[in-house]
Amino acid sequence: MTSPIEPPAPGESPCNSDLRRAFDELIAAAEFDELTAEISVTLASSRTDALLEALVECEVRASRIAARRLELVHELRVEQERVEKERAEREHGAPVSTGANWDPGVIARRSASAELACALRITSRTADSLLARAATLITTLPVTMEALRDGRVAFAHAAVIADAADALPVDSRAEFELAILPSAEAQNPSRLTSRARILRERMHPESIAARKAEAMAARDVFVDPVADGMAWLSALLPAEKAYGAYRRLTRIAESLEDEHDLGVGAPARSGIERRTLGNRRADVLADLLIAGEIDAGGLGVGVRAEVHVTVLVLTLLGQSGGAPATLEGYGPIDDDTARRLSATAPSFTRLLTHPETGVVLSVGRDRYRVPADLQTWRRVRDGTCRFPGCARSAARCDLDHTRDWRHGGATSHDNLAHLCRHHHRLKHQTGRTVAQEPGGVLRWRAPSGRTYASEPALALTG
Repeated sequence: MTSPIEPPAPGESPCNSDLRRAFDELIAAAEFDELTAEISVTLASSRTDALLEALVECEVRASRIAARRLELVHELRVEQERVEKERAEREHGAPVSTGANWDPGVIARRSASAELACALRITSRTADSLLARAATLITTLPVTMEALRDGRVAFAHAAVIADAADALPVDSRAEFELAILPSAEAQNPSRLTSRARILRERMHPESIAARKAEAMAARDVFVDPVADGMAWLSALLPAEKAYGAYRRLTRIAESLEDEHDLGVGAPARSGIERRTLGNRRADVLADLLIAGEIDAGGLGVGVRAEVHVTVLVLTLLGQSGGAPATLEGYGPIDDDTARRLSATAPSFTRLLTHPETGVVLSVGRDRYRVPADLQTWRRVRDGTCRFPGCARSAARCDLDHTRDWRHGGATSHDNLAHLCRHHHRLKHQTGRTVAQEPGGVLRWRAPSGRTYASEPALALTG
């Protein structure tokens, strides 16, 4: 049986995926068998707690190894710079400071990258990424490095922080680091990426519009071959087009679900497995790109993309300043794009926001059935399923009363949260409990007694 094809994590490039695999191999080779012996079951509340404690200790040690690995990578770069500087002095009589072809710094980076790629059996892009992250973390993000050494964050968290900080001026990275670290210690890398992107947008001295204009030059479509006759097709697009296209594909795919949905062009017959929503979405994409129409009796024709944008009224009036507009599922977008999307919207759902912080100011309703506008507001604010670590879109989740209606829970903004069907059932059928805290934070308590926090995608401070 072949292994399933695993794509890079959301927002992760192929080189990051290579780096993740290389690091996993390094950790797998370490000797951690003594962990279970070191952690006494008698000191834990249960064997489950003891096993979880051993796993947490593994992660702490992995973080320490990652910190040491970054230090060694940076030391390698420094050593290569020393070697190249000395070589330049021998060959030219003095340090060469100009000319790309002879710049010792450029040559040192390329040399260090080649050494890493060969020694660790990783790609050049992965080696370049590792060198860049090591330099950023060690030279400009000392607090993050210390958290990595202490095991308070993992390498994946540190990488997210480094990648976001790279786009900021050096003198603003300390402020960014202090603001993002609490989230890094409480969230998984996927959620941290979203939080880091929001903070980066707020702190960046250059406007989103200017940076988007520059980034547009890099838009492209990518195809990467994988095993079993398959390939990944991906495209780098403006966010509003990418999310709009994805939602249109989903809507069309949903419209194709009927008794005849047995595969593209396949006749209806017994014994054939129905396509999943993801299968149909992929088939629709291929049909639209190849033939320009849907190969399923014309179903799905006329379905348009649905995009939700949270935007300040002042922005629509052409005034700038305050919190940026937010594209549901993505994050901050530039004002011009927000105004353009709003101008073509068939209707509006009023979301009252604070003009400076962007915190939503809404009034809950005290009845069981959730009104449509409150449903929309909660979906935009939650972003994803609110179980810790789950990234399923809120649009595909149930809207759950945190405190059950039959137990006195109200249908109000501070007692509603999105849960995917799996975690909705998990909440009601296991010993897990959850409570809402100020700012929409959900505090989960697992049967083991451990607690975990889940923050909403929007208005984190409100």
